[in-house]
Amino acid sequence: MRCSSCGSNNPDGKRFCADCGSELNEPCPKCGSENPIGKKFCGDCMKIELITPESGPSRRLRKWRLIRFPQLTMPLLAAYTPPGVELHHTDEIVEPVDLDRDADLVAITCNTPAAAHAYRLARQLRARGRRVVLGGPHVTAMPSDALRHADALVIGEGELVWPEVVNDFARGRWQEIYRGRPADLRGMNAPRWDLIRGRRYGRAVTIATRGCVHRCGYCSIPFLYGRGQRRRPVGEVAREVALMPGKSVVFWDDYLMADRAYALALCRAIAPYRKWWTTQTTMRVAFDEELMAVAAESGCKAVFVGLETVSQHSLDLQAKRFNQVRLYERAVANLHRHGIAIQAGTMFGLDGDDSGIFERTLRFYRGIGIDSATVGIVVPMPGTPFFDEMVRTGRLLTTDWDRYNGKVDAVFRPSNMSPRELEQGVAWFADQFYSLPSIFDRLLCKSRVGIWWNLPRNLGYRLALHWRAAVRFDDGRAAET
Repeated sequence: MRCSSCGSNNPDGKRFCADCGSELNEPCPKCGSENPIGKKFCGDCMKIELITPESGPSRRLRKWRLIRFPQLTMPLLAAYTPPGVELHHTDEIVEPVDLDRDADLVAITCNTPAAAHAYRLARQLRARGRRVVLGGPHVTAMPSDALRHADALVIGEGELVWPEVVNDFARGRWQEIYRGRPADLRGMNAPRWDLIRGRRYGRAVTIATRGCVHRCGYCSIPFLYGRGQRRRPVGEVAREVALMPGKSVVFWDDYLMADRAYALALCRAIAPYRKWWTTQTTMRVAFDEELMAVAAESGCKAVFVGLETVSQHSLDLQAKRFNQVRLYERAVANLHRHGIAIQAGTMFGLDGDDSGIFERTLRFYRGIGIDSATVGIVVPMPGTPFFDEMVRTGRLLTTDWDRYNGKVDAVFRPSNMSPRELEQGVAWFADQFYSLPSIFDRLLCKSRVGIWWNLPRNLGYRLALHWRAAVRFDDGRAAET
């Protein structure tokens, strides 16, 4: 083996030159480029598969929703991949995973509802000789649960540690656990929007902030990102928005408008690009006339607001006292007055909920003209105070992650009804809320905001409900094993 540094010959099998101590190289059998001896993958032709997983039952349910926002995790991770690596991203909402795709390394992100499916994928891929890295909220909360399914785990925020992961696997010497550190969002790389395909709402997804200033009991954000909130420089976000493909933008922030001065500056900075955008916030912003006016002028068309419940007692128990049910109606009216629709995050089964909560919520939502709602059973996510309480009090019924779907299965024992009553009540509420009389009453008689896109979105939810009764979330185990 000839040393490229000093030119001396060395016996085969040596990794370092006997004369100058330099690391010896050998040609890659695929592309011919020089790599250190013993390196597992070539840095010039390494192939990585990124997977955004979605179980089969969830895919069948979601495919009827006409507006499906693309996820950010893998396009953002791709932007931190070392140069020279060939990337492919599979978004299972759009296409199934090709288990036989040529890949030197496969990375899968997963939250708890997708965890069991992600584990099955990992097992099938490893059986085909692929190296698999798992990361995401569930892995961060339950590393001992995830490690037996993967070659390595990324715990915490992945961007800054990802290049190290890739380089270690390329050398063939990796760690079992990589711990990400909180990313300074200044200078954040732009997501790889080119890897997003088949999403009907477009490809322009990003964040301006990370984390939340609140600590609600059911929420995993404080556990994942720590206390408080980090913010990108406004100018950097605005320049990124200017380069985004398409007209529509999704800010995947947990609470974009937590800092009023920052939110005003951001809205004014992106206004010249005339995008239509949506994000997540709290009802507090609905009482800030200046902020609402500036947001609407900059292109804000809808906001996701976690109303959660019409039971103030339930909110108080989850440390969400900043939500005041008595102010919901005025908050929604203020948003509508500025031409901004509301997607109401709604969960049932909190400790202040009884069996009458479903009918009370339906009457209230129809009465105030909620545009649309994400409806589900509250899920005790690992890493949250709510999960810990369910375990401590013996009310957690299962850790079968397939059942942590929040759609059809109650995985804990509610305080004031049976698990079956909770499951049936959620199904009844969703069916009634997205009934044709309710849709037309809420949108045409009360909200009247964005009818041309709000109406199709509601009808898409309605179509999905027709399939919901036939979807069993534990079907995936037999189908994917």
